[in-house]
Amino acid sequence: QVRLVESGGGLVQAGGSLRLSCAASGRTFNGMGWFRQAPGKEREFVAAIKWSGGTRVHADSVKGRFIISGDSVKNTVYLQMNSLKSEDTAVYYCAATNRWGPLSQSPADFGSWGQGTQVTVSS
Repeated sequence: QVRLVESGGGLVQAGGSLRLSCAASGRTFNGMGWFRQAPGKEREFVAAIKWSGGTRVHADSVKGRFIISGDSVKNTVYLQMNSLKSEDTAVYYCAATNRWGPLSQSPADFGSWGQGTQVTVSS
């Protein structure tokens, strides 16, 4: 059974930092990523990492503030979030993909998902 378990969400003041973690079990994947969904909005891509070659992609909205990293042996991915803004408030979801080729930013290309962790940034 495939499981993705996120941790590390919470309440933080604007300008602060949080680190999200996600551990996958049940199988290995080609890559993992993070998406987020704010109330009334669609789920949006945040960042992804491909185990082969270590390729990373970050959304423009978080580039320079968030950094994705991971450990392919442990099947674990992290999201270091710095300089948080109120607009970063959302439920953050960990996702995993077996898709080959370039990293995708589409939720449809990620077949396994975690339950989500709330990140709230107060201004």
